[in-house]
Amino acid sequence: MTLARADQASRRYGDVLALDRVDLEVRAGELVGLLGPNGAGKSTLMNLLVGLRRPSSGRVELFGGDPRDPASRRQIGVTPQETGLPGTLRVGEVVDFVSAHYPDPVPRAELLDRFGLADLARRQTGGLSGGQRRRLAVALAFVGRPRLVLLDEPTTGLDVAARHTLWDAIRAFHDDGGTVLLSSHYLEEVEALAHRVVVIGQGRVLADDSVDAVRGIVGVRRVSLVADHLPDLPGVVRTERVDGRLHLLTTDADELVRALVTAQVPFTDLEVRPTSLEEAFLAITSEDAASRDTASGDAATGDAATGSARPTTAAAGGRPTSV
Repeated sequence: MTLARADQASRRYGDVLALDRVDLEVRAGELVGLLGPNGAGKSTLMNLLVGLRRPSSGRVELFGGDPRDPASRRQIGVTPQETGLPGTLRVGEVVDFVSAHYPDPVPRAELLDRFGLADLARRQTGGLSGGQRRRLAVALAFVGRPRLVLLDEPTTGLDVAARHTLWDAIRAFHDDGGTVLLSSHYLEEVEALAHRVVVIGQGRVLADDSVDAVRGIVGVRRVSLVADHLPDLPGVVRTERVDGRLHLLTTDADELVRALVTAQVPFTDLEVRPTSLEEAFLAITSEDAASRDTASGDAATGDAATGSARPTTAAAGGRPTSV
């Protein structure tokens, strides 16, 4: 069953195209990771799905209907990137206030314990650290026993222990049948939690598949070894040295190893493994940016060579018009 859907959804802010014909489907029981650099369109997409913004074109649905329908929105939980909490209210009071909006909320004590906030129930939110406020903001998304939770950068500003506490709470919700759409800059977070990854760059979906499949899209493997010096080797797309080890990203690990042996390069501790999600993510977004730059450069070269303006499609009639 599809809980949220974007169908060729685009969103403009003035002259800025924040989303460009995005297709996305979040089905019941999924834990979907949404990856992309700053300005990629992740937050805009989430705002469309929860009804805070309307698409400029295309269609967005929540539980099969309009995301702005209050009946649908009562079935979701949301933590946006930025949250404001009334500084004079105590943590327990904030939870009670939000709970009052739902017919069967999670009991206060249970919720605070789940998110590692039990000791802060009587603390004013204005006296919390940034990480504590963030944990509270995430906890509030789960108060109403939602069917679908949308979390936009949920662990920003958290230390390692607090981040793992939130991960455990998110996993528990998902294990109980809940559905999660998680946006994050922490690539290891998506790798640890998500079963499906959607990569967005410059407002477009660049990849939508499992973690393993997203790694495999770029066709790159990591070959690590200890060596003093290496000659030029075939298929190496990037080289880095970390703590005495050389890490080579290659499009053909077998050919690379054969070349090492043929060249009689002395090496030890050879290791070949798939790329990490981070490496795949960087390769996908870099490839997309490079292709756009190349296309722009080709168009500009063509315009300069012919001395004419580049044709564009007119909004009405669809015929080329000089601009």
